[in-house]
Amino acid sequence: MNTAPNSYSVTRKRLMAAAASIAVAGAIGIGALTSGTGPVLADAVRVETPQVAGFADIVERVSPAVVSVKVKAQISPAADDGSDQNSDGFDNLPNNPQLRRFFKEFRGFGDQNDNGHRRSGNRDHRNDQPRPVAQGSGFFISEDGYLVTNNHVVSEGTAFTVVTSDGKELDAKLVGADPRTDLAVLKVEGGGKFTYVDFADDSKVRVGDWVVAVGNPFGLGGTVTAGIVSARGRDIGAGPYDDFLQIDASVNRGNSGGPTFNLNGQVVGINTAIFSPSGGSVGIAFDIPASTAKLVVQDLIKNGTVQRGWLGVEIQPVTSDIAESLGLKSNNGALVSSAQGDGPGKKAGITAGDVITQVEGKDVASPKELARLIGAYSPGKSVEVTVWRDGKSQTIKVDLGTLPSSDKQASADQQQPAAPASSDTLADLGLTLTKSENGKGLVVTNVDPDSDAADRGIQPGDIIVAVNSAEVNATSDVSKAMADAAKSGRKAVLMQITRDDRNRFVALPVAKG
Repeated sequence: MNTAPNSYSVTRKRLMAAAASIAVAGAIGIGALTSGTGPVLADAVRVETPQVAGFADIVERVSPAVVSVKVKAQISPAADDGSDQNSDGFDNLPNNPQLRRFFKEFRGFGDQNDNGHRRSGNRDHRNDQPRPVAQGSGFFISEDGYLVTNNHVVSEGTAFTVVTSDGKELDAKLVGADPRTDLAVLKVEGGGKFTYVDFADDSKVRVGDWVVAVGNPFGLGGTVTAGIVSARGRDIGAGPYDDFLQIDASVNRGNSGGPTFNLNGQVVGINTAIFSPSGGSVGIAFDIPASTAKLVVQDLIKNGTVQRGWLGVEIQPVTSDIAESLGLKSNNGALVSSAQGDGPGKKAGITAGDVITQVEGKDVASPKELARLIGAYSPGKSVEVTVWRDGKSQTIKVDLGTLPSSDKQASADQQQPAAPASSDTLADLGLTLTKSENGKGLVVTNVDPDSDAADRGIQPGDIIVAVNSAEVNATSDVSKAMADAAKSGRKAVLMQITRDDRNRFVALPVAKG
């Protein structure tokens, strides 16, 4: 018997089938929605680490105080003979700008001073109007427009223009310059109030501190580089007051006169030289310390020049041998090789052979240190100078004079007296000596090339004036001085030698070996 299906069960099956169809359709619809634009991608890699502070805040604040310095000079187009005095030397080259540029760059156009720092600037001698001769950097140190740069940037100039960070060109005049420290001060004429920066206390600068240099390398303007202080107290042979900061921030031609800042936005040094065989940065630059610049700049603004104290003595380093011969415990100090006849040192009683160990209670480590200490005092200042003489210290009061200008030189008669025919040999010293014509001192006529005397630079023609502060006029005087030194337990004797009318001291061992 056939039984009709139950209406409830049929209805339930139909509803379930419909629901299943809707679910499948829904799944297909969602898939189409999510896969229509491609597969879902993972998030980009991002690493959360502590962020290192940059220099942007410092640069933003100090940059308006830094300027480019353009220098022009009046140039004569021709010499008396009709030739061009300022000719490039490339007149016979083909009229090819690229070729001429290559040779100019090869020759290093833009002058280079003695310490290897090149001055930026292209020569132009087309007429006798002021033409560009140099380009460097500078920075404002006052609201009313005083700014600092290098002497070697402005030394050839007759007209000066500064370009501010926003591109304004302003005329400036030269207030004063100091070649000995390579510093100069310009004053902008008009222009309103300027953003300016201050000098830091560079005694607190440590090797390894971050620094930021801002300047005008290659005439690009507004260029910022960063690095660290890599050394202090560098002597690069630029002058008697060398005490440079060495930095490894990239400094190039045109950075001259630009500031180097600490992280507080204060000037710790002024870019003045680079060590570079190629003319570009190799990571070694030298800055005039802020402490030196601050004092010099103050004098230039006040007087237009820098007046320094003058002791009037010629000095040389104290070597270990010299210290031993004089009974000094260390080789600190400056040995007086001669005291100039019109100098304040000689008038006060300082003599050749004295070792200056202190000035006003401040230790003198070297001749450079003595020059800096004396130069920091004003002419006429009375100072106490401590010297080592005859095995003990004594203090001499000296009224300092005024340091002569760098181009003032004392005249000297460089003729050496002819040596008489007879001579004596001191085999232990490797020297052959004879009496001088005036009877004062002994003339060296021969030096054994294998002797200690030769090793220490004694040459034929030198005149031995004294040994251990005792005058010598015969070889027996030299022998006696050596014997006395040996009895006193000294390992060396100190000889005062004259060459080309200049004194120097040489220490020789009492016995060879």
